[in-house]
Amino acid sequence: MRTRVIAGNWKMHKTVAEGRALARAIREGLGGAPSCEVILAPPFTALEAVGAEIAGSPIGLAAQNVHWEEAGAFTGEISPRMLEDVGCSAVLIGHSERRQYFGETDRTVNLRVRAALRSTLAPIVCVGESLADRESGRHEDIVAQQLAGGLDGLTAGDLERIILAYEPVWAIGTGRTASPETAQEMHGFIRRTLAGKFGADAGRVRIVYGGSVKPDNTAALMRQPDIDGALVGGACLEAKSFLGIIRHEP
Repeated sequence: MRTRVIAGNWKMHKTVAEGRALARAIREGLGGAPSCEVILAPPFTALEAVGAEIAGSPIGLAAQNVHWEEAGAFTGEISPRMLEDVGCSAVLIGHSERRQYFGETDRTVNLRVRAALRSTLAPIVCVGESLADRESGRHEDIVAQQLAGGLDGLTAGDLERIILAYEPVWAIGTGRTASPETAQEMHGFIRRTLAGKFGADAGRVRIVYGGSVKPDNTAALMRQPDIDGALVGGACLEAKSFLGIIRHEP
């Protein structure tokens, strides 16, 4: 059985004080051990404060990006060692907004993934197609290309540390969610693509869905055989809605 994971990507939201308050509300709202793995990904400025707030709880801490070098003259970047130092156990890599607005490529995704794997960080690697790709029927080709480039040179053993996030760009922040069947179709394609490259180990990889996930659509998504959780955007910015997604309750 693959352990489900619900990760909240706060993007460029929350001050340190706001982040601490949200993390506290989520921690207290969870009560006992959750039935899935829970990860929070606040902005860099709030990582240490959020990490302190969730210390000793089953909630994991993730960053939203990482550089591929250990140190150097890379203004504005942050290294795996720095993220480990503030308590991160995971990192988002290749989110569609990084690709769309900041020039992320499959090559730089691969460099970041390799750097994370050299550290203790678990890479949460994002793939997904635009609306134009979907409407032109190129969605599988685009996602296959992202997988090939982003995971280039990795071994089956590396897969044990990786979580994949399928996020159709046309469903991010738009209120348009892929139907459970449409999402499952792509998740199944991703798993088959991985199996072609890595063999039976692909069956152990967790593939989560991201794209306007809300408490009222989570249960239907989670019933799909190849959907192993969610990468949540806007709905993770309030404890009540994020906890509803974790519990699959509207």
